[in-house]
Amino acid sequence: MTAADAIVLAGGRASRMGGVDKPAIVIGGRTMLDAALAAVTSCGRTVVVGPHRPELGPEIIQVREVPPGSGPVAAVGAGLRALGPSAAPLVVVLAADLPFLSKTTVPELIRHGTESGADAVFAADESGRPQYLIGVWRRTALAGALARLESLINQPMKALIPADTITVTMAGIADCDTEEQVRRARLAWNAGAAPSARPAPSKTAAGTPLPLDEARNILRTTISRLTEYRAELGSVRGATLAAPLTALGPLPRFDVSAMDGYAVSGDGPWRLRRDIGFAGGRRPVGLLSGEAVRIATGAHVPDGTTRVLRDEFARIDQDETLHRLPDSPLREDIRRRGEDRDRGDLVAPEGTAVTAALISAAASVEVTEALVRGPIRARIIMTGDEIRSTGPLQTGQTRDSIGPILPDVLSWYGIHTIDRVHLRDTPRGFDEVLGAVDECDLLVIVGATGGGAADQLRGAIARAQARILVHRLAIRPGGSTIVAELTTGTTVLGLPGNPFAALAVLMALSPALVEGRTGGHPLRPLVGPLHNASAISGPVTRIVPARIAPYGGWLGDPQVRTTHLGGLVDRDGLVIVGAQATDDDLVEFLPLRM
Repeated sequence: MTAADAIVLAGGRASRMGGVDKPAIVIGGRTMLDAALAAVTSCGRTVVVGPHRPELGPEIIQVREVPPGSGPVAAVGAGLRALGPSAAPLVVVLAADLPFLSKTTVPELIRHGTESGADAVFAADESGRPQYLIGVWRRTALAGALARLESLINQPMKALIPADTITVTMAGIADCDTEEQVRRARLAWNAGAAPSARPAPSKTAAGTPLPLDEARNILRTTISRLTEYRAELGSVRGATLAAPLTALGPLPRFDVSAMDGYAVSGDGPWRLRRDIGFAGGRRPVGLLSGEAVRIATGAHVPDGTTRVLRDEFARIDQDETLHRLPDSPLREDIRRRGEDRDRGDLVAPEGTAVTAALISAAASVEVTEALVRGPIRARIIMTGDEIRSTGPLQTGQTRDSIGPILPDVLSWYGIHTIDRVHLRDTPRGFDEVLGAVDECDLLVIVGATGGGAADQLRGAIARAQARILVHRLAIRPGGSTIVAELTTGTTVLGLPGNPFAALAVLMALSPALVEGRTGGHPLRPLVGPLHNASAISGPVTRIVPARIAPYGGWLGDPQVRTTHLGGLVDRDGLVIVGAQATDDDLVEFLPLRM
């Protein structure tokens, strides 16, 4: 067999999975980088291009493309330079995101390359689609292709592909570019099989409308989880802990004064020393029995301290003798080291949301980063030729009154909006939207969910072979809602075009969607009596604006104008009113935070 060297591209962070180190993801008991290295054991020398990985042996050459993260072509160039002029006649180029590579994949490609004499040989999947990052090149052809480019930075692999190539259909060459593909790959390994990591499409038969509780349960339990990764807690508000968070240090770190006053030793009276203990300052020297020192709240108490005497319980004579006031309570007023938490104590369980409180609690025990999922990254798509966000309105146009506030509403649930765009009414516009979901975990699409002439979303979802989670909802307003999952793992939330209906459904479903995608704990619902429920309820569940009643519970609005959000002015939230509800029945309250 002709000698071959290998270049393995292991370039660190994957933007489509929230910045996780993709080659380090474990599938089937090994990382995807290990899978790539195992596939090239028949090669002479191996170069790994990416961030330095100390766990790799000295036989592996490690280099970094310049600048870091500048794309696969720049990485291939860095790898070929590392091999130098003594590189083998054939060079294997392999990505480190292929969990199902077998020991025969690379040798088979090398055999075809040797026998065919082609400049490059690439693996292809069952549909014939070539994988340009599973290939074998003639070294001279690869070097020539790189030399012909003015710049290697941010170039696609297609820029390198020569005319003289062949493809070889092979099994087990599916890559893992999304959280859903990782999840499917792990399920396949657990089942003892290694099929394609791409999820099988589901049929989009028109289902019957689902009750709201059933739809929420589907989102919590069947939607694909985001991939976990390690991050600074302060930078991922809205994420969810993917593992329990434990203390790295005690709280307090040392014995500290709980009050302003005097650290004293013995029963008193005490001779007052002139030094003072401040929080964050130098610790006073140890006390002897009968001594005292001035001390501030939070200061490290000196050795020998019996207790802290509060200012309001103290009296000082002219000769600097400190006394405890008669009948004042005898208290220690010292916070002992580790009395709140000790090293290894649980701070928060898996599934806890990353909030300001969690960030603060973690920092107090020396924890600044953790394994998390999320936060969910959303793209908002506003639809309709009649909608206009800015500028003067033309004949037949109306102002977009909900799009500008949706990022704020999503943020209530920890969802981060990455952009908001307007889609014109075109026959294939949604196909483009559903096919371009990089760096996006959630598509929030407003409008085009019904059955009108311009309502194209459902057809596009069917063509994308997405898995339908919720066909429609048995609620008013918002019955035309659709929720689906693309083969990339991205969630599609199609909302009605009427502003109030869109907002009501978004508020009702967002918590369950976040719980499902991040593995978060279900939120505790706010439940109380709706005093005028009989004036609101009907044959199906309704969502209406409500205000807090003077003595508890809520009063809802029987009539709702869904074409604008004017009915929410001076309202405290929304209530979900079950079918045929009667006065003072318990209902769920969704608070407004506008």
